[in-house]
Amino acid sequence: MLSFTPTDEQQMLVDAITKFAAADVRACAHDADEDDGFPPEVVQKGWELGILPASIPEEYGGFGEHSAITNVLAAEALAWGDLALALAVMLPATVANPVHFSGTEEQKQNILPQIAAAERLPYFSTALLETGISFDANAPRTTATREGDHYLISGEKCYVPFATEAQMLLVYARDSETGNVDGYLVERGAEGMQFGKREKLMGIRALPTYHAQFNNVRVGAACKLGGEAGTRYQRILSHSRTALAALAVGVARGAFEYARDYAKTRVQFGAPIAHRQSIAFMLAEMAIEVDSARLLTWEAAWKLDQDHGGDYTTESYLAKEYAAKAALFVTDCAVQVLGGHGYIREHPVERWLRNARGFTAFEGLAVI
Repeated sequence: MLSFTPTDEQQMLVDAITKFAAADVRACAHDADEDDGFPPEVVQKGWELGILPASIPEEYGGFGEHSAITNVLAAEALAWGDLALALAVMLPATVANPVHFSGTEEQKQNILPQIAAAERLPYFSTALLETGISFDANAPRTTATREGDHYLISGEKCYVPFATEAQMLLVYARDSETGNVDGYLVERGAEGMQFGKREKLMGIRALPTYHAQFNNVRVGAACKLGGEAGTRYQRILSHSRTALAALAVGVARGAFEYARDYAKTRVQFGAPIAHRQSIAFMLAEMAIEVDSARLLTWEAAWKLDQDHGGDYTTESYLAKEYAAKAALFVTDCAVQVLGGHGYIREHPVERWLRNARGFTAFEGLAVI
């Protein structure tokens, strides 16, 4: 049965992340958005909280046991500070967690200790999203063709975070023979892999993302995630969608709390605007959406922790879709509550609205 009470360890982690988000992240989030990047020391401090190493088993260099519930709590708290920073800190998990869920023993022994033991944020990144309005995560246009003991990867990807700095990319491609979607571990500098200029996005502007081209990039068969057994792709998608749902909840909660506090202190005609029925009702709807999205996210994470061999695609998809819409609704309402001030960049609600708009297009950018 799903419990609504965090364990002592979970609460300590959430408290530590919240303190970091309030004191460090929010203090520089506006400038990071304007300057297209967070100070490296802030990103490093977020990494040093140990969220990912705590999810890596001890036999692979970590100091914990993977828990989707714990990770969604952490993701919400990070996104409450800033979404771009949360995605940057969680980025190595987009490689580590799929390797943990689906990798061969050799892949686990090779990659997980590298990430767990890193003294600085290791730039492992993921390439899943593709350009075009017809993109379907279950049928990517990027292909992997078997050629002896190698695969040739061809296609284009977008929204690849820290691509130019990544030591390794986990590239998702469709097998040209079977049609199955698998992940392929591609090392930095692989011949035929090229990156375009940094993408200019509406939101998450502090997170550097790039367009990537793969022109018959040759990788060994051992680089296929899961080896001959293949990648447990639907399971990875479920973990990704649940992560995005948690991040959306964090953005929505931040916007709601900011608007609520503003409404309590903004006085017009001799009374706080929170006393007006229209504002009070709007704030109530915002609170309902935040809590509803959180409960769906917790349910999806709880089921992923139970496993029982299932991929829980329905639960994770519903959580992600609802949370994405809730975040957009709540952040838009926050702008409305602030009135003209909501459209001024000195207030964070306009940034949160721009960030929330992107959740429908962030497939694969986080994995809990």
